[in-house]
Amino acid sequence: MGKIGLTTTVPMEVIYAAGDIPVDLNNIFITSPEATKRVEEAELAGYPRNVCGWIKGLYSTALLNPEIRRIVAVTQGDCSNTHALMETWAVQGIEIIPFAFPYDRDRDMLRLQMDKFIQAMGTTWEDVNAQKGRLDQIRALVWEMDRLTWEENKVSGFENHLYQVSCSDFNGDPEGFVAAMEAFLAEARQREPFPERLRVRAKTGKRKEIRVGFIGVPPIMPDLYDFLEEQGARVVFNEVQRQFTMPFDTEDIVEQYRRYTYPYSVFERIGDIAREAKKRNLDGIIHYVQSFCYRQIEDMIMRKKLDYPILTLEGENPTGLDARSKIRLESFLEMLRD
Repeated sequence: MGKIGLTTTVPMEVIYAAGDIPVDLNNIFITSPEATKRVEEAELAGYPRNVCGWIKGLYSTALLNPEIRRIVAVTQGDCSNTHALMETWAVQGIEIIPFAFPYDRDRDMLRLQMDKFIQAMGTTWEDVNAQKGRLDQIRALVWEMDRLTWEENKVSGFENHLYQVSCSDFNGDPEGFVAAMEAFLAEARQREPFPERLRVRAKTGKRKEIRVGFIGVPPIMPDLYDFLEEQGARVVFNEVQRQFTMPFDTEDIVEQYRRYTYPYSVFERIGDIAREAKKRNLDGIIHYVQSFCYRQIEDMIMRKKLDYPILTLEGENPTGLDARSKIRLESFLEMLRD
């Protein structure tokens, strides 16, 4: 069994079917106590200052894990800087396996990409479909955790983020992930609902907790969720992280990755966000954008199409929330209270 690095979520069923272990480099990078050092190492190696912190972190993280000699890099449907990232890894002797999500969600093109991926990994459609059945049982546990977050108020925004984002590779150990998930669910179900963070509506006198949705890529600032709860707000919707759990009722694996909204146009994402925002009774939305990322441009479309108060929050490096970001978050929550 070999470790296969990932630059973002791909059909991991193919990797498990081949007998290998997927490793999401994003998760290794951002959970490292030396995450900031990883960014600095990439800049010392020659990466420009005005390149996304995630890209620089991925570059250094892969080089510091010599057991990862092959990486699946998404060439369409993720960061445009991935192309150059692939080339700098190739110079270091790492084998690159490209994978592309077709922009228009064309089923035939997506199946062709999966065909090529299956051939590159040396496995079969039969084994891949068997892995889908296995992994879907694990995903169902995470869907229940998500429900406990927004419907029963027993799971924090950070816990919701952590377990959902881990579905990009199941920590390379599906059985261990199941055990951890089942233990967490058993404990969470016994909790009292979170003490309500209440606001007073001036005209009616009715009180209502502040429920916030988080959209955009997972944040590079690790302290965001704790800060929001300290200010009396709870994140009850993590958009992209939830997409990593493949929350779709389908037995067709091609259709599963076709419904996965993140790699495609912003309009598929907006439809998903609008449905979940209504279901989860959101008061406002925080749209996280990464510095130097083309997805910042999508913010203007989000604001036009989503009928919710939106705060756009920009992050660059894994150094925590700065004073300006904290002030903006405080002001946004105060506006929601009013």
